[in-house]
Amino acid sequence: MQFGITIKPDISVERIIGLTRQAENAGFEYGWIFDSHVLWKEPYPLLTLMAANTKRMRLGTCVTNPATRDLTVTASLFATLNLISGGRMELGIGRGDSSRRVLGKKPVSWSQLEAAVQEFRDLTSAKEVQHDGQPTRLTWAQVPPRVWIAGYGPKVLSMAGRVADGIILQFADPALIEWCMSFVNDGARSAGRDPSKIEIMAAAPVWISNDLNIARERVRWFPALVSNHVMDLIRQYKPKDLPPELTSYVQARGHYDYQHHCEVESSNAEFVSDEVVDRFTVIGAVDQHLKKLRALAVAGVTQFNIYLMCGDEEQTLEMYRREVLPEFLNEKPR
Repeated sequence: MQFGITIKPDISVERIIGLTRQAENAGFEYGWIFDSHVLWKEPYPLLTLMAANTKRMRLGTCVTNPATRDLTVTASLFATLNLISGGRMELGIGRGDSSRRVLGKKPVSWSQLEAAVQEFRDLTSAKEVQHDGQPTRLTWAQVPPRVWIAGYGPKVLSMAGRVADGIILQFADPALIEWCMSFVNDGARSAGRDPSKIEIMAAAPVWISNDLNIARERVRWFPALVSNHVMDLIRQYKPKDLPPELTSYVQARGHYDYQHHCEVESSNAEFVSDEVVDRFTVIGAVDQHLKKLRALAVAGVTQFNIYLMCGDEEQTLEMYRREVLPEFLNEKPR
């Protein structure tokens, strides 16, 4: 299993650079950043600095969407960053949540997302596309970045299985990951692809502590984040088509305030139970982290991505460097 970090760009530029450097030195292979340009800092200048301050780490958005920026802009940004970084960029993309909803807009459809992925790949390969009816080509683009698609529902997961290089699943629940993987695998086989060639990311916050009560309060915001996507699923699917382990916990959910999105001790998370926190995140003593991560690997996860935004981020990186990553360094990939 590989390891990555995701940074929420509400901290200083200097600290973003410092955490990225520390993570690379600790053995993390991926550095991701949220894209919600109204709530937090614009990610692309920060990705430029992250690329300039690392040598090996692969970098990207976790996640952007096809609608916040014109797709030709996104393609040009990634093609340029690929030149700056020496080919280390990876696109994480989804339908859009906070970056769209804070502007009063809805996420795009799964079919719009699929079309955007194809156009992005063509543009970053210097191929000509028809963009809004106009022949368009980035003549200077070279190697297209790999594409990771984020999603939860059967339709977007099946589509991702057909077209994505990697899948982004925002929880650390092995059973739910296996449920998601059934749709990814079916989609891959329908397109004549080998499902085992698709990378699978589990993205979630962590907290190392022998005191579970303290740990839970540092990460309780995360299932509240996921609940935004679950509410979308409930509107689109019949109850029998979705696992209750994913949907039942949102019954007590109230208003969600995006101004407190991904915020420790946010009132958004008051409805989230301890049981859900334990399933969706990785908390507890080091041995509990190792046990959970091994279960995720068995479920098919190839990258565990720490949402590094719970406080004491430098200490979390140091603990994972010392206690967790060495346990996985010599393991063979899936």
